[in-house]
Amino acid sequence: MSEINHHKEHRKRLKNRFLSEGLDNFEVHNVLELLLFFGIPQKDTNDLAHELLNKFGSLSGVFEAPYSELIKVKGIGDNAATLIQLISPLSRIYLEDKLSEKISFDSTRAVGKFLLAKYRFRKDEMFSMLCLDQNCRLIKWVPISSGTINVTAVNTRKVVEAVMNTSANAVVLAHNHPAGLAVPSADDINSTIAIRKLIEPLGVTLLDHIIIANEDYVSLLESDQYKFVFK
Repeated sequence: MSEINHHKEHRKRLKNRFLSEGLDNFEVHNVLELLLFFGIPQKDTNDLAHELLNKFGSLSGVFEAPYSELIKVKGIGDNAATLIQLISPLSRIYLEDKLSEKISFDSTRAVGKFLLAKYRFRKDEMFSMLCLDQNCRLIKWVPISSGTINVTAVNTRKVVEAVMNTSANAVVLAHNHPAGLAVPSADDINSTIAIRKLIEPLGVTLLDHIIIANEDYVSLLESDQYKFVFK
């Protein structure tokens, strides 16, 4: 009974500390420990937090670990594993929603910031398109195709459908290199040219193609060696 009371008081202190201070001064294991409170009731989660961090290498490693691996850790049940799995996609959806207002893309930096949020935590390669109005304001962000790491086939039919359905005046293409650098490949260049030729007869301008890798991105338009793609 005393052990249960001890855990209860510890949980209360940690929760109150978070509510009064936020997470900025928390140790990483305390952050994970606090999260586990809501997936594992009435049990000490401190040791379990340390075990997860040791097994997966970092807090982000824990949050990105597959459900099948999380469930193998003694003490992690279905609720806790599901809760941990929620963190990455939930964070991405939060960032997407926060940036979902009518945005005016008046610079490559603004486009890059928006796309970094869209692609954060994604493990597979995904090709997408920003559909813009005549004032370069966002009409809609449209995922076009996705696949395994380093492999995605651009669906040109979906490109045309997205342009027509949104009545876009201009578009920005985007895709990520989850396991590499933000450097365009020959296929990236060829697909960019093909899409430009595909949408120009529709009265739509291709403004740029942004390639994302982790927290970095490259604009083909702003890269001197790739500007020819847009001519």
